[in-house]
Amino acid sequence: MLPPWFGDNTPILDALLQGMAWSGSFVHGLYVYAKQQTRIKTASGGWLDLVAHDFFGGGLKRAQHQSDASFRSRILARLLRERATRKGVVQVLEDLTGRTPGVFEPLRPLDTGAYSALYGYDAAGGYGSRLLPFQAFVTAYRPAGTGIPNINGYGDPAGGYGAASQAEYAALAMIEGAVTDADIYAAVDGAKPVGSILWTRIGN
Repeated sequence: MLPPWFGDNTPILDALLQGMAWSGSFVHGLYVYAKQQTRIKTASGGWLDLVAHDFFGGGLKRAQHQSDASFRSRILARLLRERATRKGVVQVLEDLTGRTPGVFEPLRPLDTGAYSALYGYDAAGGYGSRLLPFQAFVTAYRPAGTGIPNINGYGDPAGGYGAASQAEYAALAMIEGAVTDADIYAAVDGAKPVGSILWTRIGN
């Protein structure tokens, strides 16, 4: 409560008090923002990219036009992901491509089968071999729907260049952020046990 001699119209005093309040509000807002950037679940923008770089180096980058929420979920999933197991390899490929890979271990009876066993001859996966220790064969699949949907190739009789309903020029921006073969190889390499060899092939 101001003394009565200030009156009702005090522009100089109002400006002074308002300036102090604004600076205090700015400092408090900066403090709240800085505090949010110290935790993965509340970090945003470039700070979230720095979090990913701190934990994974160049191994995990934000996709083109990817939101903070989507990128944060990728960081948390990768940070807590199971590794160095068959299940870990399968999970990382499922998360990346949305498709379950095939995994065959020549020394695993459940993959190869055995004579007079539950998974008998010609009833499991393939031939086993004790000459391939600590090795497995992984068949990964590219994500379904890769490419540019509803656009046929140039000269395609089904409706390519020059067909009114399908005529469109493609640009790189239409496929940015897609999962590449290099991403799949890197995911397998990051999840496999140390000292093992995972022979990987990629199909559609």
